[in-house]
Amino acid sequence: MDISEKWMKRAISLAKKGIGTTHPNPRVGAVVVNNGVVVGEGWHAKPGEPHAEAIALQKAGHRARGGSLYVTLEPCSARGKTPACTDTILHAGIRQVVFASSDPNPKMAGGGKVLAAYDVEVQGGVMAEQADALNIPFFHYIRTGLPYVTAKAAISLDGKLATRTHHSQWISGEKSRRHAHGLRAASDAIIVGAGTLQHDNPSLTVRDAKIKGNPPLRVVLCFETPPFNPDCNLLGDDAPTRFYVRSTNEHTQRWHDAGVQVGKAASLPAVLRHLANEGYLEVLLEGGGHLHAAFLDAHFTSELVLYQAPMLIGGRDAVSLWNGMGVETVDKAYRLADISRRKMDEDYMIRGRVIYPG
Repeated sequence: MDISEKWMKRAISLAKKGIGTTHPNPRVGAVVVNNGVVVGEGWHAKPGEPHAEAIALQKAGHRARGGSLYVTLEPCSARGKTPACTDTILHAGIRQVVFASSDPNPKMAGGGKVLAAYDVEVQGGVMAEQADALNIPFFHYIRTGLPYVTAKAAISLDGKLATRTHHSQWISGEKSRRHAHGLRAASDAIIVGAGTLQHDNPSLTVRDAKIKGNPPLRVVLCFETPPFNPDCNLLGDDAPTRFYVRSTNEHTQRWHDAGVQVGKAASLPAVLRHLANEGYLEVLLEGGGHLHAAFLDAHFTSELVLYQAPMLIGGRDAVSLWNGMGVETVDKAYRLADISRRKMDEDYMIRGRVIYPG
């Protein structure tokens, strides 16, 4: 490991402290080094607060002059809610800037060129792959305008989410369910459909895992506002809940009075764009077969996490993972890449990025 990788590794570990709190901003860590000694370090904590570079340079003070700055993301070159980091770096007298990920945001990119124009030595791409992995949802949003969707499901060996009577508790074992709560804790929002609301009455809260920021927004997608249910498990706690409906009705006001946000959206893309624009960049999909099918058919699911249990459910009317038409031929099948597998007691967890045909 060369010296640049040594300090970048430290910067990446600092950036991880922002997981769960920075969206819609990226997760960034920074280290200031002078004469081989760390003189300042910082990470971005939440929107509106100083960037990692500014915090690290402030801690370094006069010791930053003539030193090197190691940062996980190319310093921003334009003012947003905070000053441009390039200005702060130049004012501090930094001699060298080493960054990992290039900034994909066209409004903020180009910081490396700005610094180089002022004779700052700039090196980019150091441990870029590791740093990029920290900001997959942010990069996805900048590229598509949509949140990064991870779909998770507990399935039987024959690919069923529930029996023909919609009974599903519990297909997966306790260890798998604890792992799934870790996914919830790292998400900005959790999405289910009207069918899950009706048949499972879920709470969609985080248990057995620590939440660093706010509890994830609980989202239910409905064609119209469902009948009010005073025993709904989405009521009566601090986690926010929102229904997205195509049309409101006489039930809307009662849900609103009970603390549920009800928003109108004409389509699934409209829902996802609205969530992303509000800063919900990392979304966990926990719906039933029809909702999973809608996301897969539209190519909105970016990653899939399956907990496969050693059981057979059977039945043509049982709920399948992909309860749609599916593909016509095997060569058009959706596949997973970057696959990881883990044994969880009797279950197997299978995780990977979804690769769509073409």
